[in-house]
Amino acid sequence: MRLLVANANTTEAITALCASAARAAAAPATQVIPATPRFGPEVIATRAENIIAGHALLSLLAEHAGQVDACLLAVSHDTALEAARQLMPCPVVGMTESALFAACLLGARFGLVTFGGVETYRERIAQHGLAGRCASLVGVDATPQETVRDPDGVARKVLAGIERAVAEGADAVVMGGAALAGMGPKLQAAAPVPLVDGIAAGVKLAEMLVALNLPKPSAGSLAPPRGRGSLGLDAALAAMLRGG
Repeated sequence: MRLLVANANTTEAITALCASAARAAAAPATQVIPATPRFGPEVIATRAENIIAGHALLSLLAEHAGQVDACLLAVSHDTALEAARQLMPCPVVGMTESALFAACLLGARFGLVTFGGVETYRERIAQHGLAGRCASLVGVDATPQETVRDPDGVARKVLAGIERAVAEGADAVVMGGAALAGMGPKLQAAAPVPLVDGIAAGVKLAEMLVALNLPKPSAGSLAPPRGRGSLGLDAALAAMLRGG
């Protein structure tokens, strides 16, 4: 199968990091196709940037519509997830969504460790109906850019965050951030609970959905749009809104 691993920000190093983690998790027959938006924020850290990145991500997905078997959104905010599911003709999974549900299969309650603030993750967890399963949200004092410059230093901070999440009742810990892709396996030996990598979980869930070969809904809130006009959008995205 052909799996599109779509970053939602414009940092190529993050795309490469996610692609590497995806290939490590993928089945031999899965071809990972990394992609980075042509415009948008360098790193998504604010609500405004997340909305802008949603447009960029949908334009990116539209360029690949009909050419891939599934899409993994390599963005920890699960940016534009529901819209992407509505537009794309193939399964779409979000990395944090995938990790959260995987963590629920590993323990009674989960924790999530990320960079900086945690409020957008709290909201996303509630949107997925999992607020009652969340034991801990930990924001460490580091940035995605630091992960590229000083991976060992950031790993130490993340491990301290994991230890805090476990102390607060987490039976499994979600690695909340595209820049943390691939770090979970490196820290697992030092952690007392399972560490769930969103990219790895997303790859396996995407492979499962492709294998199930279920139809796309033709009714309900995720039915594809038809006959919707637009102005100034990329041709591929405008065509998807029209139903073309």
